[in-house]
Amino acid sequence: MKKGFLTYGTICSGIEAPSLAWESLGWEPLWFSEIEPFPSAVLSHHYPDVPNLGDFTAPEAWQHMIDNPPDILFGGTPCQAFSMAGQRQSLEDERGNLTLKFVELWHELRANGTKYAVWENVPGVLNTPDNAFGCFLAGMVGERDTLPTPREGWSNSGVVSGPEGVIAWTVKDAQHFGVPQRRRRIFAVVG
Repeated sequence: MKKGFLTYGTICSGIEAPSLAWESLGWEPLWFSEIEPFPSAVLSHHYPDVPNLGDFTAPEAWQHMIDNPPDILFGGTPCQAFSMAGQRQSLEDERGNLTLKFVELWHELRANGTKYAVWENVPGVLNTPDNAFGCFLAGMVGERDTLPTPREGWSNSGVVSGPEGVIAWTVKDAQHFGVPQRRRRIFAVVG
């Protein structure tokens, strides 16, 4: 790796959209974490030298990530728990609860040198009955209590600061970035 370039690790990696985007910048993946067979095969084909740790909540995967902290943690935890197309069980759904595991991993990695985290999901997370987004934001910036939903609801973009950082988020639609479909996603960046 050339000096000055960033490293990253991804959880719920899929077929690795971040790697495709960041390759031209010279950024280097340290590890992936994907459990599904097809995306895992794609990762193995395109990135044979980058370990796929499988389930990021497994103790051995967790330890590998802590022992090899990247500059950037990226994760697109499962969206079904927050999606209008899903059952919207939010944090009560084990897939939705992976969002809180992402928060936990962020703090572990940050203590070991990781500088930034990027999280991606569906905009449905902004309006769950249990205020999952307020819980996520609070966790990422080190607040003890869940941030209350603003009176007008969580907006499509904003910034929150806390004792352990600042997080900014925005909702973007892929159709405005050269993809021939509507695909709205929220992106949150913390540092």
